[in-house]
Amino acid sequence: MKKLVLIAGNPSHGPGMHEHRAGMLLLAKCLGGYPGLEVSVHDHGWVASEDVLDAADAVAIFSDGGQKHPLLVDDHLATIERMVGERNTGFGLMHFAVELPEGRPADLVDGWIGGHYADKVSCNPIWEADFEQFPVHPAARGVTQFATRDEWYINIQFTDAGVVTPILVATPSDAVREGPYVYPHGPYPHIVAASGRPETLMWAFERPDGGRGFGLNGAHFHANWGTDSFRTAALDALVWISGLEVPSGGVQSSVTEEDLAKNLDEKLVPA
Repeated sequence: MKKLVLIAGNPSHGPGMHEHRAGMLLLAKCLGGYPGLEVSVHDHGWVASEDVLDAADAVAIFSDGGQKHPLLVDDHLATIERMVGERNTGFGLMHFAVELPEGRPADLVDGWIGGHYADKVSCNPIWEADFEQFPVHPAARGVTQFATRDEWYINIQFTDAGVVTPILVATPSDAVREGPYVYPHGPYPHIVAASGRPETLMWAFERPDGGRGFGLNGAHFHANWGTDSFRTAALDALVWISGLEVPSGGVQSSVTEEDLAKNLDEKLVPA
């Protein structure tokens, strides 16, 4: 059995946004019974016991990022560095978790998943991305044309080492590039100047040593997990980084409104 560890960050943002725990539990439900895969979900930004990580074939984190990133707590960054270096552990980061501070944290993550969100270099507008074409890659199997409104990050900074394969690609309009971004509001001249450029919003990464990683910019809005192709891309990637074969039609799953309403964080609604 391959063992996949899903780590959900602490509650964040308002209701229906950054639902880290609910999102990870939903993905684990969708992977329930997948042949050869054992999935465990851990919340509050890390595992209760690192014994869980000793047997992990892959780890994925869905959490806040930047200075609030779980990898910056205690020796978590060093723990994943050891797992990747010694055991070639698969690794994935989702939404805000793709943002790491420049320097050692960002450099390490570039080597694990192929790129990162760089503060004031990348930006985070909320816009509807339309996905029409997909690569021949296990993480894109079963994914067909779809569109979602999300906080889709653009101008991700990618490494030259290893193989980065864009999985979800869309082209933001000039109005999206001109802002406002979620924070800081912008606009940034270099983002505006890239008018017409397609942006990679999810990618798969093959490390020079053969290890696997992925980054996913979306999932700000929990309801987007109800979009079949969006969810399939994430499930495909999780299976792929775990070292298992992805079916030709992708990882099949179904999600109901009742499923989406489960396990949501208790959050106060602003007056």
